[in-house]
Formats: sequence, C-alpha cells, structure tokens
Amino acid sequence: MATGIGLGVSRFPFDSARDYWRWIDYCEESRINSIWQTDRLVSSEAMLECLSAMAAIAGHTEHIRFGMNVASIALRDPLLTAKQCATIDFLSDGRMLPAFGLGSAFSRDYVATGTPTKRRGKRADEALQLLSRLWSEDSVSFQGEFYQYDDARIEPKPANSNMPLWIGGSSKVAMERTAKYGTGWLGGIDTPEQAKLVVQGVKRELEKTGRSIDEDHYGASFMFRFGSFEDPIVTSTAEGLVSRLKEEPSRYLVAGTGGDMITRIREFIDAGCDKFVMMPMASGTRDMMEQTRLFVEEVLPEYPG
Repeated sequence: MATGIGLGVSRFPFDSARDYWRWIDYCEESRINSIWQTDRLVSSEAMLECLSAMAAIAGHTEHIRFGMNVASIALRDPLLTAKQCATIDFLSDGRMLPAFGLGSAFSRDYVATGTPTKRRGKRADEALQLLSRLWSEDSVSFQGEFYQYDDARIEPKPANSNMPLWIGGSSKVAMERTAKYGTGWLGGIDTPEQAKLVVQGVKRELEKTGRSIDEDHYGASFMFRFGSFEDPIVTSTAEGLVSRLKEEPSRYLVAGTGGDMITRIREFIDAGCDKFVMMPMASGTRDMMEQTRLFVEEVLPEYPG
C-alpha cells in the first residue's frame, strides 16, 4: 500500500493570488501527492471556495491531484455538485478527489444563513447516494424525503469511472455513513488515537453493509510547523484548539522537526491511515513557501509513493 502525502490549505495564507499559483507550481514540481482546500462559505477570514479552487487548479496543473477537506454536502445541491465534480474530473483527466461531510452544526455557514440543522444527516445521506449514482448511471430516479429525481442524468461523466467518494467525520453516524456510501474515510483534525477508533468503527460497520473499502483509503489530517510551540502562529492555533476541543492540543498538531512529523505520520499509519492531508501553520507567502520547502526536503522523501 502506498502512503500518499498531500498538503492542505484552510485560511488563505498568501500575500496575493499570484503567490498562490507559485506555491501550486512548486507543489506539482515537487511531486506532492495532492492539494486540499478546506470548505467554509461564511468566514471573516479569507478562504477560497473549494470547488472553484479545484477547477482552477485543474486548469493550471497537469499531474497533481486535488480535493476538498471536506465539503459540506448538506449545504449543497447534489445535482449541481455532481455536475461540478464530474466536469472538473473530466477536464483534469481523472484527478479529482471529492470528499464530503456535514460540517459543524455551529458553523457560521448554517447560523448566518438560517439554514436548519435538523435532519441534516438524512439530507446528506440522500445527497451522497445521488452523487454516486449520477457519476455512474445513465439515468437516476429517486424518491426521498429531501430530493425527488425523475430520469436525471449528467454528461460528461467523470473521466475516472471509479470516482472516489471520501467521507469525513468521526462520530458513529459518520462511521455508518462511510460504510454505506464512501469509498474512503478522511479524518479532520484528530489524534492518532481518535483516528484508530474511527478506522476500527468503519470496518465494523462495513461488516454490516457487506461493502468494502480499500485498506489504503483511510486518511488523516493534521497541522504542522517547522519550529516550536512558542512560535506565535502555533500558540494562537493551539489556543483555538483548546477553546474548541477543551483538550490539551499537542496531539492534534506538530511543531518541531521533520523527524517529529515523520513520527506522527507513523503513529497514524499504525492507527490504520495511509493517506494524509498535512496543513502548514504559516502566515504570508514567504513563511508558507519556507514551510513547504522544508516539508518537501525533510518529510516527503520518506514517502515517495
């Protein structure tokens, strides 16, 4: 099984759009496995819309793969989303990595727009079924609680006839959802111990559904910085984690050397994860490029797959 190492972006850390493309070029030249964009529609911080970013990356690059970490499917129309993903995958010759979850019920995406969170899980389940069917079937009819389709179809289909459908989330319901509809699981900001419980939980649920997920289709995400916990950006990130999670933050991020990051990756591998979205803690173009350079030189060579 190949260990895939990708880089993720949440808040836009660059000084300009042109600098972002310099970074994308460097990632592709360095043979980084994939680029991922966090999904956040309502935010006071600069954050790219994930599907628009994927389309732009598709047209700008030739080899690197790309995905969203993760898109809130309960906020998105499944027909439009299926069409967008299929178009991006078709035009990029099969490089799209769709990943979906619910998003937090307390996210400003829901609160600011008055979008009800009640039964959003059921809405998401119906949408995930429709995505998968629209990508693979010539005609889709569906009668659900939230969506009713009559002979719906999209063309062109994705270039990848086995378009992946990664599912995020760490709750029991998320494990069940992954086992029912997913082709992979992608963790959020979890510890290796938490990731292990989810991987085991998904596998138990797969026994109930009779489906299977490839052993190397379990993924983890974590934040990193070449530096120390005393760096201001690490301190502020850790404070945010403590406020949100009410836990000591050191197992949720890594600040140190390349060796420290490799050790954390190995812990996640032991937990059952083989795909990674690593998110640099950086501010400004110079800082982001330096963090990426160190990652490419000190971490990536350990995982050439």
